[in-house]
Amino acid sequence: MSFTQRHLLGIEPLHPDEITALLDLADHYVALNRSTSKHAEVLAGLTQINMFFEASTRTQASFELAGKRLGADVMNMAMAQSSLKKGETLIDTALTLNAMHPDLLVMRHPASGAVNLLAEKVNGAVINAGDGRHEHPTQALLDALTIRRAKGRLHRLTVAICGDIAHSRVARSNLILLGKMENRVRLIGPPTLMPAGVADFGCEIFEDMRAGLEGADVVMMLRLQKERMDGAFIPSEREFFHRFGLDAEKLACAKPDAIVMHPGPMNRGVEIDGLIADDINRSVIQEQVEMGVAVRMAAMDLLARNLRAARGEAAG
Repeated sequence: MSFTQRHLLGIEPLHPDEITALLDLADHYVALNRSTSKHAEVLAGLTQINMFFEASTRTQASFELAGKRLGADVMNMAMAQSSLKKGETLIDTALTLNAMHPDLLVMRHPASGAVNLLAEKVNGAVINAGDGRHEHPTQALLDALTIRRAKGRLHRLTVAICGDIAHSRVARSNLILLGKMENRVRLIGPPTLMPAGVADFGCEIFEDMRAGLEGADVVMMLRLQKERMDGAFIPSEREFFHRFGLDAEKLACAKPDAIVMHPGPMNRGVEIDGLIADDINRSVIQEQVEMGVAVRMAAMDLLARNLRAARGEAAG
């Protein structure tokens, strides 16, 4: 299987063949997760440590479940109560963890680049579960799997990403992945929520949501990330929903079979109407959650194979 990465720090280093290989394996794990016996032993004997410096429910639960279903010994570290609060640096923590010989380290951190720093200091494989505004690779991969299963392909689609682009690592990872797979990407939102240099991303920019959704195959909504905002980026939530919230009237501009996505957690009535979010004919939001476990199983499986191969070569 074509996947040569030692870590999964972002989508940027991945070749399209590696993305396809990971998604193909994830399809296998979707089937496993839907079966009566949901367990495999591909990570048996390996230790997985989850380090979440930012609060997370679905991502942390998804990684924990993925590791346990593959037979790993899984430990969740309570980072809010960790020695970092006492002045220990991230490098010190990495060195301490490395002495425990973990095989897989999953980390979410509010600082962009923190996960890359960890990967330089440990012998195990590191997976980025979201770092600052930088990347969230497994979210983009699970989105890609959701799209591929719903549309039958992951190329030459028109994908509209709407809302708070500037503060979203999900948007960045999706932009990179969808670009690698030859899709047409549109960004929709107010200028205050567009990142600097957005014109260089190779996508189309729209301030008018109806125009941006015209003929879209996929509509991906993003939440307003108030925790990353240090000023007034929108007049009000009510005004934002009026202009950029997804409702039936705006969705009608997209293709009749367009799917609706959201990485969660959702702010109903702010970026998406609850009726649209719950529409079983258009919304694939619950499928995204399901695909998340399968994609994270596939990522850890592939990284563990490479880790074991490298150790075998070293031992031999």
